[in-house]
Amino acid sequence: MEFLRRLKLRCIWSWDGWVATWRSEHSFRSWVWANLLSAALAFAMPLSPTERALILALGILVLAAELLNTAIEDAVDYISTEDNPLAKRAKDAGSAGVAVAAIAAGVAWLVILIG
Repeated sequence: MEFLRRLKLRCIWSWDGWVATWRSEHSFRSWVWANLLSAALAFAMPLSPTERALILALGILVLAAELLNTAIEDAVDYISTEDNPLAKRAKDAGSAGVAVAAIAAGVAWLVILIG
C-alpha cells in the first residue's frame, strides 16, 4: 500500500508541475500546441509505426526539456534575481537543451518526409 500511496503523490506532484508551467510559461504552451499539431500530422500521414513513435517520443522529449528548463529558471530566480554570469549560463544552458531537443524533432521530421 505504501507504494501506491507514494505513486499517487508522485502523480499529484507531476501534475502540479505541469499545471504551474502551463500557467506561467508561454513557451511551454507553444510547444504543447506544436506537439498536438505534430501528433495530428503523424497520425494523418501514412507513416510506419516506428516513424510515428519517433515523432511522438521526440515531441514529448521537447516538452520534458522545457519543463526542466522552467525548473532551472525558477530555481535560479528563487536564489537571486540579481545579474550573475553563472545564473545566465545556467538559464542559457537550459534554453539550449530545449533547442537541441527541438532540433532533434525537426531533423526526424525532415528525414521521414524526405526519405
